[in-house]
Amino acid sequence: MYSDTLKIELQDQILLIGLNRPEKRNALNDEAILALEQVFDQMPPGIKCAIIYGEGKHFSSGLDLSSIKERNAAQGVYHSRMWHRVMDKVQFGPVPVIAAIHGACVGGGLELASACHIRVADASTFYALPEGQRGIFVGGGAAVRVPKLIGMARMTDMMLTGRVYPAEEGYQIGLSQYLVDEGMGLDKSMELAQKICSNVGMTNFALVQVLPRIVEAGHDNGLMMEALMASIAQDAPEAKQRLVDFLEGRAKKVGE
Repeated sequence: MYSDTLKIELQDQILLIGLNRPEKRNALNDEAILALEQVFDQMPPGIKCAIIYGEGKHFSSGLDLSSIKERNAAQGVYHSRMWHRVMDKVQFGPVPVIAAIHGACVGGGLELASACHIRVADASTFYALPEGQRGIFVGGGAAVRVPKLIGMARMTDMMLTGRVYPAEEGYQIGLSQYLVDEGMGLDKSMELAQKICSNVGMTNFALVQVLPRIVEAGHDNGLMMEALMASIAQDAPEAKQRLVDFLEGRAKKVGE
């Protein structure tokens, strides 16, 4: 049984995870974050992809400031590390995760979206990191993940000046990989999830678990990890059958 801060729905091999606090613009409190952890710790068998979306008019307006408790520095570190633990379970969990973004994708909402593997934004989306104007600093992983998407200079600008990126600009700088018409984000995410579900499981595992570590590794270690993962993936029976299907003309070519 999950917290009512989330709405959970299963569609074939796809798990839909709805942030379910629309009256609070899906602001994230500890209950919602820990509920997300429970979902990724207890992923039902047979799931091959997950989609995180927001109920109502927004994906997420970030940390629920009304839930902030007075903490000393050590308590603040432990709280931030709790968020880190959960975001790592999204990024390095059992399945690829798509964020279907609309409306506000702000602060902690952007931290959650950046932990996902694919981000689909609709035309209503806007991005911001207002922590700089609130007298605080990001604490849910943005300082690590967001610069990898858009560069340190752009993130610094967002926090120093309160800059807000609308959907089109966010797409251009890399905050999303897809941009669709307003109201179409979940449909596009479902389309992509179905493609992901059709992949060989070992390939999806490599992309979720191994590729990020290759990118972080040094040159030689990265190449060795790539070689090992390539050899493991191509040894899977399903991969061998797909290669035979391609060579014998039973599989579509790129662009068809």
